[in-house]
Amino acid sequence: PLVAEARTHTTPAIERSVLLRMGFSSLEAKALVDAMVARGVLGGGAGRWVLECARRRGVDVRDAGLALIRGEGWETVAG
Repeated sequence: PLVAEARTHTTPAIERSVLLRMGFSSLEAKALVDAMVARGVLGGGAGRWVLECARRRGVDVRDAGLALIRGEGWETVAG
């Protein structure tokens, strides 16, 4: 049962860890995860949303994450 749940559920701590490994600082990772929780999109995976934003905007991952922190580009995540 735990393996099945792990495949379909995540936590803010896990998502912050993913973002840290993508090169974001702990403060940046926290800001991104908090913003995703507030928008109700964290279940899709923080790293996935940052990658999708980067792909759609044609920028690198770090620039996409920083834009999301500034409040820019959320239409690429929610839409």
